[in-house]
Amino acid sequence: MKTELREAAIVAVVLAVSGVLLGLLWQWLAPHVPLVGDQSAKGWAVYLKDTEGEQAAGVDGTFTLLALAFGAVSAVAVFLWRRRGGVPLVVALGVGGLLASLLAWRVGMWLGPEQDVIAHAKAVGKGVTFSAPLKLGAKGALLAWSLAALLVHLGLTALFGPRDPELPYEDGPHATPPA
Repeated sequence: MKTELREAAIVAVVLAVSGVLLGLLWQWLAPHVPLVGDQSAKGWAVYLKDTEGEQAAGVDGTFTLLALAFGAVSAVAVFLWRRRGGVPLVVALGVGGLLASLLAWRVGMWLGPEQDVIAHAKAVGKGVTFSAPLKLGAKGALLAWSLAALLVHLGLTALFGPRDPELPYEDGPHATPPA
């Protein structure tokens, strides 16, 4: 049991740290939401440049698809490393995936465009287009890595995992019990 817990801790830490890679990819691949600033008598206001744009949904979708891919790859890697699995390993896949998603979300926001949109609008000037900060509107996307990892690992274990030995089947009420 000690070995299983140690291996599970290693899996959780490796997955959590690999969330930095997800955050970098998300920041690089996610569409930018164009904003424009306007100054009036009441002060600065920031508006979407394209009110019917789908970039904000694309930001969430990019994160979700990347997290699903990372979850599937991590599940395959863990299965190939420890084919016999175990409860601690599966828990580590779930917890590590969630921690990785949280880290990726924060890294993507930190590396993305400036968070203070009013200050950014003032800096670029009235009517100039600039990118909105990365924001994950669908917080359920944070579970995508964990869910994909758990489902893929379950499928791999069911298809290719070790089997319990089958006992011989004997018919009738007077069958001899196994010795």
